[in-house]
Amino acid sequence: MDARRIGLLGGSFDPPHLAHLALGRLAKHQLQLDELRWLPAGAPWQKASRPMASGEHRSAMLAALLQGEPGHVIDRRELLRSGPTYTIDTVRELQAEQPDAEWFFILGQDQYGRFDTWRDWPELLQRLTLAVAARAGEAPTPPAALAGTPHRIAVLPLPRQDIAATRIREQLAAGVPAAQLVPLVGAAVAGYIDQHLLYPRGDRRGSRS
Repeated sequence: MDARRIGLLGGSFDPPHLAHLALGRLAKHQLQLDELRWLPAGAPWQKASRPMASGEHRSAMLAALLQGEPGHVIDRRELLRSGPTYTIDTVRELQAEQPDAEWFFILGQDQYGRFDTWRDWPELLQRLTLAVAARAGEAPTPPAALAGTPHRIAVLPLPRQDIAATRIREQLAAGVPAAQLVPLVGAAVAGYIDQHLLYPRGDRRGSRS
């Protein structure tokens, strides 16, 4: 019996949007994943300076985004963990739970370009195949440390997506109604933002919990 193929897609998802969904769908199809686990971050150490919406809200918005998506699972372990969030801790836990699975970590070119700043990154390279989203026709560019380190990589040719969570938060804080952002976040996420008064006008920090 072939090993289960499991993908991991982490992020703050503050808020989750349709570019996240496009990447998840592409990864699941191209990598032939049995399961794609979405990992909303608890306290990502590289974003410690920016307050975020609560983990409860971010997880609920992600669930709204993934409605009707088979094989997409939300894993909340990083939200439940105290202290800074490090990917290596999550990967160790998951692989101990399913040691026979084949694991893929999905990330963007920007993250790949600074992967050598991640905690215990050489161990991550041994444990995972990196699946890097890159513009079609462009090869991902590793940082110098990775260029000299053998590692497994798969390229995900993702069409350009002009959607960013930062810009969505800015528009909401500037008073743009959530309903006008449906083309960016989808109707379910926009409805959740509106219902819970997230990212209120004049608040550029993040959102109310």
